[in-house]
Formats: sequence, C-alpha cells, structure tokens
Amino acid sequence: MKSLFAVLTLLTLPVMAAEPTLYGRYENIALPEIGQTLKAKMDTGAYTASLSAKDIELFTRDGQEWVRFRLATKDADGKVYEHQVSRISKIKGRADDEDEGDTPESAKRPVVDLELCLGDVKRTVEVNLVDRSNFNYPLLVGAKALREFKGAVNPAKRFTAGKPDC
Repeated sequence: MKSLFAVLTLLTLPVMAAEPTLYGRYENIALPEIGQTLKAKMDTGAYTASLSAKDIELFTRDGQEWVRFRLATKDADGKVYEHQVSRISKIKGRADDEDEGDTPESAKRPVVDLELCLGDVKRTVEVNLVDRSNFNYPLLVGAKALREFKGAVNPAKRFTAGKPDC
C-alpha cells in the first residue's frame, strides 16, 4: 500500500519542463551549407523561416524536385545554390496589403531543409525561399524553427546568442 501511495504522490507532482533558451529579437545565424552568417529577425508571428533569395528556379533531378537560387543579400557574391525541395508552401497574403474588397492571395514558395547555427546550437529547419531584399534582415526565423531551437524571444533584447559557434 505504501508503494501505491508513493506512486500516486509522484503522479500529482507538477512536471517541470526545461526552460526555453531566451533569444533577442535579432540574432546572428550561420548557414553552414551556404557558408554565410546572416542577421536574422526572430518572428513568432511567422510560422516558417524565410531566406532572402532571387533567381529562384524549380527543376527536376533524378525524379525529385530541386530548386536553384542565389542569395538576395547586400553581401551576396552571386553564387548559385541548388537544394532539394522538401515541399512547396502556400503563404497567405496579408489583408492590409490588398485593395479594399480584394481577398488576399496566397504565394507558393519552395521550402528546403537547411542547417542553421544559432549560438552553439545547430538544427535543421524548414526554410522557404523568397526575395527579402526590401527588408532589413535577410533571414526570418519563425515559430516552427524557434521550437526546433527550444527558444523563446525577448523583444527587448538583441543578439543575445553571440557569434554562431557550431
């Protein structure tokens, strides 16, 4: 009876989840497969991560869908990257971007699995490719990627993870 009581007591104790790593609103993130470190905006309002790319071209290789692209960043060297497509995502347009009475359209973007290094943590995350050259940050890290890093964002902080070291 004592052992049953002990087990029941343990079951009523609260389960303590590991605290998330707290990141700032902006962080430096390395992309080892591309050989670049980019300034990223940590955006819990976005679901997936987005990488600034241009000349995005889908093609087939060995029966699989691939994408060819160049980085659309101010320091880009024009190098062409090729990556297997994991899926095509549909991104809903924002209602405030449309004329009154119009419904927002969705854009289709290729999604690739890329390794990202944030601080000393490396994770493979889904990243959609889109031209973000009109934005201040060429990489946007959304909620899904933040979960992969077991992270949370403190919008009052910046660059808390330091230089990527994976």
